[in-house]
Amino acid sequence: MAKRDFYDILGVTRSSTADEIKKAYRKLAIKFHPDKNPGDNAAEDKFKEAAEAYEVLSSPEKKQRYDQYGHSGNSPQGGGGGHMNMDDIFSQFGDIFGSGGSPFDSFFGGGGGQQGGSRRMSRGSNLRIKVKLTLDEIAKGAEKKIKVNKLIVCRTCDGTGAKDKSSVQTCKTCGGSGAVRRVTNTILGQMQTSATCPTCNGAGTQITSKCDSCHGEGVIRGEETISINIPAGVSEGMQLSMGGKGNAAPNGGIPGDLIILIEEIPHESLQREGNNVVYDLHISFIDAALGASVEVPTIDGKAKIKIEPGTQGGKILRLKGKGVPEVNSYHRGDQLVYINIWTPKAISKDEKEMLEKLQASPNFRPQPGKNERSFFERMKEYFE
Repeated sequence: MAKRDFYDILGVTRSSTADEIKKAYRKLAIKFHPDKNPGDNAAEDKFKEAAEAYEVLSSPEKKQRYDQYGHSGNSPQGGGGGHMNMDDIFSQFGDIFGSGGSPFDSFFGGGGGQQGGSRRMSRGSNLRIKVKLTLDEIAKGAEKKIKVNKLIVCRTCDGTGAKDKSSVQTCKTCGGSGAVRRVTNTILGQMQTSATCPTCNGAGTQITSKCDSCHGEGVIRGEETISINIPAGVSEGMQLSMGGKGNAAPNGGIPGDLIILIEEIPHESLQREGNNVVYDLHISFIDAALGASVEVPTIDGKAKIKIEPGTQGGKILRLKGKGVPEVNSYHRGDQLVYINIWTPKAISKDEKEMLEKLQASPNFRPQPGKNERSFFERMKEYFE
């Protein structure tokens, strides 16, 4: 059977806005929701059909492919999405109806549409730590082993919270499902909903005798050494996340994440500007006039650069590829060498006399249109 046009299904047009498409889907989702139409296969088919249409038309990329190629543009062969199951559909509801996941949660406080219910899994809290890195570590990447004080799984009970295996029993209220179902009469008709079991709080089990170490929580305070692989190119203030390395969750739940905040340790002579590295080079006016070969520090060690005769203060020399790499990229910034002319604060009597002779020369001061090279050559001959 050929698929119906997605715009016709939702009752919108190609020019409809994202909000109009969203409102149209909300209306159909409430009308054909399985909880409002128990046992009605036709309503369930329309519910799935509306969800599939919204899944495509709510995505700018998928909508563009659909407008250009029709249903084939978002088929699995065409690079788009495939058939949606009920879990996929209900996962949309966090965006459409809020965090509850169903348009009927506001009426009953339960997980509407979750067929058969599910056990509620607790989740551990996230941890946040700071890691200080040198410029060399930032440029090359680093592996850091950090001791973290956090909640860990209780070793005595393996996180169950029970004194022994016989102390863990299936919840009699929900039969181990973690949820209870109920039928309620509302203005929309008879609704069947699922709610968290009030006896076991969604765990599906009850503990008759608690663990002496964790007192039934399944977690204790402890220390764990975590190896953190930091990619090259990170920067001050950047946050990295390691899933499951945060605080352990009570009763075998899902552990939280570890959030790593990057701090840069200032380099003694190099400064970072984005992916570039800046170095202030101070040379004498004699080296600037006659030219010289000098060594400058880089992330990779010392590098020799050539100062051309007649170099002016403020000139910038660029060392290609001597900067910091971009995160997850082969591209690397440059090192910029800023030329500064250094002037001595104290000079000897003989040095002063030589400089006074040079000062008397008409070529000593800049003259627009004149060849400054002739002055540098004469100064070189003077000092030789």
